[in-house]
Amino acid sequence: MTYVSSPGPSGPPNPSPGASGLRETGPCAAGPFLSLHTALVLLAAIVIGLIVAILTFLSGTPAAGAALGGLLSTGAGIPVLRTLIG
Repeated sequence: MTYVSSPGPSGPPNPSPGASGLRETGPCAAGPFLSLHTALVLLAAIVIGLIVAILTFLSGTPAAGAALGGLLSTGAGIPVLRTLIG
């Protein structure tokens, strides 16, 4: 995080200076890391993958097979959810 000193009283007014008179510049000023749409799609895909993995495991499949099924359903669900939620 980089801090830049605000201009003095003779300079242009700073709309929201911090308590120390410094404004923040850096990665936070660029925007969020993930958009709300991307976060929602990934969260929904992970939840679906977990449900598939749990149900597959409860049906008698070994844990490795259930985990693989959950991962595959997560990966396959992302493009579908992206179109549905988009």
